[in-house]
Amino acid sequence: MRPQALYITLFVTDAFFDRVLHELARSFETLDEACIHKVRVISLGNDPALTTEVVDEGFERACKKLFAGEALQCAKTGKVHALRTLIIKFNIPQFFAVNPITAISRVGGKSVHIFAWFSGMTTAAFMVIAPEKYGGPGNVREKAEAQVKKTGIPFEDAVHDILFTPKGKIHHFPGLPPMYDYELYPQDSAHTSRFAAQTFPRMHETLDLCQGIFFNSPASYESEAFEQARMWLGETGRSAYACGPLVPHTSIAKLNEVGQTMKGAEIMKFLDTTLRKAGEKSLLYISFGSMYWPGSPETLWAFLDIVMELHIPFLLSHAAPRAAILPDEFVQKVQAYGKGFLSPWAPQQTILEHPATGWFLTHGGHNSVVESISAGVPMIAWPFHADQPLNAVRISEVLGIGYELIEVRTGHGLHPLHRNGRKPVGTIDALKAEANDVLRKAFGDDGAQKREKVLALKQSFDQEWEEGGTAWKDIHAFLDSL
Repeated sequence: MRPQALYITLFVTDAFFDRVLHELARSFETLDEACIHKVRVISLGNDPALTTEVVDEGFERACKKLFAGEALQCAKTGKVHALRTLIIKFNIPQFFAVNPITAISRVGGKSVHIFAWFSGMTTAAFMVIAPEKYGGPGNVREKAEAQVKKTGIPFEDAVHDILFTPKGKIHHFPGLPPMYDYELYPQDSAHTSRFAAQTFPRMHETLDLCQGIFFNSPASYESEAFEQARMWLGETGRSAYACGPLVPHTSIAKLNEVGQTMKGAEIMKFLDTTLRKAGEKSLLYISFGSMYWPGSPETLWAFLDIVMELHIPFLLSHAAPRAAILPDEFVQKVQAYGKGFLSPWAPQQTILEHPATGWFLTHGGHNSVVESISAGVPMIAWPFHADQPLNAVRISEVLGIGYELIEVRTGHGLHPLHRNGRKPVGTIDALKAEANDVLRKAFGDDGAQKREKVLALKQSFDQEWEEGGTAWKDIHAFLDSL
């Protein structure tokens, strides 16, 4: 099957429909309209979540129609997509979508190949789904059921104890220094027992339904993890494909991104003004993604006090639900400062690629890390959960392309680090002292050296999709297998 004969159907909910269309528009040049029309985006309904029973049932019904060649109606637009005769060769659902993966297998049987999509840091796969021989948790369901039988505790509590309760164990993740298990929780955990019990115990067995995994992380970012993933999956005849970085670089990518926020024009004006008044690489961009925000916002206000004392221009994106409304006192302070900008959503790629941007204070979510490196911007990491602590260590300790803030830690994060024995003090004064030290280094000679390293890594990222690059070779190998 030639690549030009491929048709792609994306199932989403109403809440994500417009965002998906915007991202698709950013990823294709105008001359590629023939390609973009081969991507169908179909909404399953207006449920805001992607993991509810209603959405899962809707997905299975849609799959049955898709496999039967029947028309599909988008719940968002009402448009009926009449499917031409086709052979469904493969499906690529998100790895955490355990119910959809099961549904695809149930409906399609052996006629369809399922490849899981792992959207985070490849190293994180060894934390949540890898076999025990590779440092992973193994079959969580079997372990949890055994614990329930032995102790009588609820199943979801057993899952939480196995996966999210630190016990002082030392992890040896590929390409990273040894870490205590509690270092994976630098802030209070955001995961609930219910979510863990519904999803994580099934992921190990869900992998049995898949012929391989697509990792959207660049192989050049974490080569050790990717090579070990190939070994692990290869033992059972499965494939591991690297397909990162996935950062659009079309001529309209920035324009479409800026257009997604009401403050787009104001943000661009602020960036241009900062460039004119403070020069290149002078601005600190701050974002914790769309979900995360410090449990004690006072820590962020304290950090920003130091930013303003050092006269550093900054742009703060506060997209998390808990940060929708900022305190009046803080907003007034930023307004009086005159060199800060606050926005509930920000065009991140555009900001990172602007010549005014010098550093990125990030939670360390993998998309943010990849976008920052792709733009040649070094980072200051403030991790919370998931793959973020792993990214923070790789950025600061392994690659030397940034710093990790230690004094922002809470809860389990206040224990000593394995790599150097450092124990956070955990006070506002200690945080301010660390912020002052890190920011002075970042905008000084030490930071300049880290920028050189991130620019070298950026070149490796740029080569991933060139002929002969890992992503180029892996995707062509996959297409050739169809």
